[in-house]
Formats: sequence, C-alpha cells, structure tokens
Amino acid sequence: MSNNVLLEVKNLKTYFFLDEGVVKAVDGVNFKIEKGKTFGVVGESGCGKSITAHSILQILPPRGKIVEGEIILHTENGPVDLAKLNSTSQEIRDIRGKEIAMVFQEPMTALAPVYTIGNQIMEAILLHQKNVTKEQAKKRAIDLLGRVGIPNPEKRVDAYPFELSGGMRQRAMIAMAMSSNPSLLIADEPTTALDVTIQAQILDLIKNLQKEMGMATMLITHNMGVVAEMADDVAVMYLGKIVESAPVDEIFYNPKHPYTVALLKSIPKVGKKVKGRLESIEGMVPDPYNLPTGCRFHTRCPSYMKGICDKEEPPEIEINTGHKVSCFLYGGR
Repeated sequence: MSNNVLLEVKNLKTYFFLDEGVVKAVDGVNFKIEKGKTFGVVGESGCGKSITAHSILQILPPRGKIVEGEIILHTENGPVDLAKLNSTSQEIRDIRGKEIAMVFQEPMTALAPVYTIGNQIMEAILLHQKNVTKEQAKKRAIDLLGRVGIPNPEKRVDAYPFELSGGMRQRAMIAMAMSSNPSLLIADEPTTALDVTIQAQILDLIKNLQKEMGMATMLITHNMGVVAEMADDVAVMYLGKIVESAPVDEIFYNPKHPYTVALLKSIPKVGKKVKGRLESIEGMVPDPYNLPTGCRFHTRCPSYMKGICDKEEPPEIEINTGHKVSCFLYGGR
C-alpha cells in the first residue's frame, strides 16, 4: 500500500434500523483518500454521501449503525480503525476536530446560537491543545478569523452566529475546523446555502488553506461544477453504493457508468447553442425501504439488460488504472 494514503474505507455498511424497516444508507463502499489531495463524492440527494462522512467521524443518529467494514485512518502512531471505536470513547473524541475536522452543510444549525463565534473556536483549540491558555486561544481564534477573510476579526470574535451573514458564518465554521491543523477536512456541501459569488469565495478559501496546510479534503457535493474545480479523484454514488470512481479528468472526459453519463448530460454547457431542453434522468429514485434487486440503477437505466441487470449486483471492474465502474456493460457476467 502507498505511504501516501491517509484514509481507507473498506466495504463500509451503515444501516438505519427504523420502525418502517431497514434503510441501507451506505452499502459496501470502498475508497481511499491520499494525503494533500481532494476526494470528491457526488450524487443525488439521499445517495449516502453525508452518512458516509458521518460514519467516518462516528456521529450517526441514534438509529444509525455501522454494521460492517473498516475505516482505517493512518496516523503518526499507526493505523486506527475508526469503525471499531465507540462513538463516545475518548479515542474518537481526540480524533474529531484534531485529525479529522468537518464543515457542515448549514452553519446556522451547526453553530451554537447562545455562544459567541470566538468562544466556539476557543473551545475547539483548548480541547485539543493542552498547554494553551485562554488568552492564547483567543489570540489564535482572532488570527484564524482573519485568515479566513472575516473583516475586523478582533470585533467579530465576540459576535454571535445570528449577527453574521451566511457566508461569514461558513467562514467561521472553516476557521473552527482549521483550529487544530487537521490531516483531513470533510466539507459536506459547504456552499449549498450561499449565493453564487460567495460560493466561489468559500471554495477558493478551502483550496488555499489546503495548499497552505497540506491537508487532504473530502468534498461532498451534488454539483459537478464544484467537483471539476476542486477534486483530484471522484466517486459517484447512487443509493448507498459507489457506481464509478476515477481521477477527475477520467470522470468528465471518459465516463463509463450510465448514471455518471446521465449526470454529465444534465449539466448546461457554457458557450454551446441551446437546441432544446436539458436532458434529465428518467424515472424516480427507488423506495429506500424496498430497493430493487440487481443493479440499483436498472429501473432508470437506458442500457438496462433484462435478465441480467435486474438479477445480480454488478461487480466493481477496473477498466483503466484507478478507474473503476460497477456495471455489466463492462463484464462481470
């Protein structure tokens, strides 16, 4: 195995045991994240992107459980299987925020409304850096707010979340995530709640901080444009499974899975004449309590082969170096 691998996820299965039935939110996911690289995870809402991230940090809701698989984090002290740690143990608490930090989708719900921005950043610093005083932590918080582009950080450090705009709150969240120099930053749709110009600023900020600090990034999004701009490697998810993974150029210029092809066709192309309506993916996402047998995309797939796609799950096939696809069009029968 390459010494450059920071995180390995092997056959991860995270299920939700609900009164209505079992939801297989993440069902046999495999990927690696390399040090200093950006790994993009893309797919429709409900495909399991965020639950994969929450599984890594062991912050699942009460009904969610990792039922199988490994999440190997390569630390200075050797590999640690995060999937085997208790979600309330000191070991996972030491990793959250220090080794792996997360920027959540909606900063207004992720930040506590009754504490100042400064107090919340200081809490993260004091928790993970044992020999730091409160005065030093506040100075570091002010420095971090300045680095993420918040004007007058000396004043903003005492502001409450409701006193800041959406873009400023997201910057404060990034400052908190950066406070302990993490090896991996998980950004869960960090620009969804922001307008387009602020989105671009936040993405540039993450990219610049990544270069400056040498950290890896796991970027979760449904926006293929963001993936093209930010990612080195990409995984495309559909109903809890990775259907295709490859370096970013391969995904955009040589997509293989019918779902990836359909996603790319639904994006408007700048500079091309509009000849008609944008293409859409036919059909509806299946009921998560009653998943179809065989390939989960076969009910919407234009290349569906009766008696094959609806009978067995397609195996993962490596068609080029680093380019893997789960589809019977490329063998496996």
